[in-house]
Formats: sequence, C-alpha cells, structure tokens
Amino acid sequence: MNWFIRAASGAALAVCGTIAAQAEDDVARGKYLVTLMGCGDCHTPGYFLGKPDFAHPLSGSDVGFELPGVGVRWGPNLTPDPETGLGKWSDEQVITAIRTGATPGGGKLIPIMPYNDFAALTDADARAIVAYLRSLPPVVHAVSAATVPGETPKAPYMTVVMPK
Repeated sequence: MNWFIRAASGAALAVCGTIAAQAEDDVARGKYLVTLMGCGDCHTPGYFLGKPDFAHPLSGSDVGFELPGVGVRWGPNLTPDPETGLGKWSDEQVITAIRTGATPGGGKLIPIMPYNDFAALTDADARAIVAYLRSLPPVVHAVSAATVPGETPKAPYMTVVMPK
C-alpha cells in the first residue's frame, strides 16, 4: 500500500506542476496579447502625458476621451483591486466586456474601446488576458467620473473628432 501512496502522490505533484506551468504560460500569453493589443495606451496612467507609469500598469488613465454625444470617459483600472478595478468582476464578465463592450451593471463601454475587433479572440486568448490581469498587483486608483455632454470635466481629456 505504501508504494501506491507514493505513486499517487507523485502523480498528483506532476499534475500540479503541469497546472502551474499552464498558468504561467497563460499569464505570459496574456501579457503578450495585452501589450500587442495596446491596452496599456488607454489604461495606464501618464501614457497620454508622455510619462507612462509602468510601476502601475493598467491601473486607469488620467486623461479621458471626449466623444460627441457621449461625454468624457477615462480608461478604467484593470487591476484586480476590488474597489476601483476588476476585483469584483468574474472572469466571464471581464471576457464579455472585452469581446462585446457589455459591463456587469448593464452598461456599455464607449466605442473607442475596440471590443468589436476583440470579439474574434479565441477562448484560450481571452482566458489568458484575464489570467494576466488577475496576476497584476491590485492598485487603488479610481479614475475620474464620467461626464455627460456639456458638463465640464475635472481632469484632462482629449476630444475625439468623428467623421461626418
């Protein structure tokens, strides 16, 4: 019986090692995809001011986008902080937002977020992105509150000009 316990323990360790290696691979793949997709451009503080804060990547922009008829929105915090980031979102909610723009509260992301392009992500790539976002240190950073058209924003923003 002792040989059986050792064999089972060895098999369990091998499975755990394989799972850990896959998780590391997913995080690395997710980081690659997030970099390639330019997520840090709109979601990293300082990026639009020419001084990206790489110590706090993806923790939310300090420069917003003004869209005609929408108002001003700031790229939100994508770290796993439960109060100001994605910490309370399920993996499926994050994937749905990336692919469709739909948020857990029934809202919709602004169209400058290229969710229509990201709809083509494979399930494996979408899960890898979530794995990477979950691997980031949580950063407490509440971005500026959204404004409605005509309201004066309290933080820097740029205007997106729409073709007629």
